[in-house]
Amino acid sequence: MIQGFKKFIMRGNVIELAVAVVIADAFTSIVKNLVDSVINPLLGSLVGKPNFNSIGQFHIGDGDLIRPGTVLTAAIGFLLVAAAVYLVLVYPMNKLNERMARRKGLNAEEAEVSDEVRLLTEIRDALAGGGYMNGGGTAGGGYTGGGYRQ
Repeated sequence: MIQGFKKFIMRGNVIELAVAVVIADAFTSIVKNLVDSVINPLLGSLVGKPNFNSIGQFHIGDGDLIRPGTVLTAAIGFLLVAAAVYLVLVYPMNKLNERMARRKGLNAEEAEVSDEVRLLTEIRDALAGGGYMNGGGTAGGGYTGGGYRQ
């Protein structure tokens, strides 16, 4: 059991996932400040304060306040964060990748290989070289489903 846990922890994608979580946590404050300090004030100056918490609120019984507008506020907040991430990260990175691909003489479709093509290439290479299937790869042979490194 300990040996299996060690193999699991040492897999490359677990480490990459941990790094991604740490970076995402650090990046959260940047996006939150961008939305709270730049985008929301701009929207507030155009259409008023972007807060819909009091829309459709009503009381049930003696005083339980139901506020469906908070869901609308949260949805708009999500869209603002998604737009900020797209405009600040995704769009510039896509343009940079296109520019670099053009510089190398490739068009954008050739430069970006889909996951399906990459997976099929790995399967082809594994079958041709005896990789993880047909007795190759890990001790004991057979397909492991993850390609553990020893």
